[in-house]
Amino acid sequence: MIYGYTRISTRTQNIERQIRNIRKAYPTAKIIQEIYTGTKTEGRKEFEKLLKIVEKGDTIVFDSVSRMSRNAEIGFKIYQKLYSDGIELVFLKEPHINTATYKKALSNNIQMTGTKTDIILKAVNEYLMELAKEQIFIAFEQSEKEVQDLHQRTKEGIETARLKGKQIGRKAGTKFDTKKSKNAKPLIKKYSKFFDGTLKDKEVIKLLGIAPNTYYKYKKELYEEKLQSENY
Repeated sequence: MIYGYTRISTRTQNIERQIRNIRKAYPTAKIIQEIYTGTKTEGRKEFEKLLKIVEKGDTIVFDSVSRMSRNAEIGFKIYQKLYSDGIELVFLKEPHINTATYKKALSNNIQMTGTKTDIILKAVNEYLMELAKEQIFIAFEQSEKEVQDLHQRTKEGIETARLKGKQIGRKAGTKFDTKKSKNAKPLIKKYSKFFDGTLKDKEVIKLLGIAPNTYYKYKKELYEEKLQSENY
């Protein structure tokens, strides 16, 4: 069975590019889609399900190593576990660490000669295996570094904007008007006898069909706005 695992961090991102890339290389792949942010694999329900159902001989295809893990240690451990379980791993953007490539590197051992030279040859073989492992770990490290660099750039960008006097986020005490509040507030002012209307609170709540706590929240905000305008 061939699985294609795709992941995005938020719903605003587009997962179609990953799916398209996997489908192009493996048209019959069963696509697994996940929305999850963070560097750890815990909590990635779809990925955890996938790890439970894959069997020896199955293949998991990733658009890139970052889709599997952005934590070098965790990613490398998962890689080794799946490799030892006989699962083929394919990374479209990093084919040099595909399990098939890794397997080939480990199988290309220099043949022993039955002489003292074998001491050297054994050391060379062990070195080649360690080198192959190192390449895999480096790929996961690079993925982790990309996340760290992104966080750093974001932090620096916010600090630069702050130093230039730009407002980052909402000012303390400011209210965020949703579409719901924009629709409800004018009607509260129109119908509530607390403002310009003739209806009691319960009657306005029933008329607008909103929750009581929402109504009183909007009413409080309207009253504060009224006081501010009067004092201004």
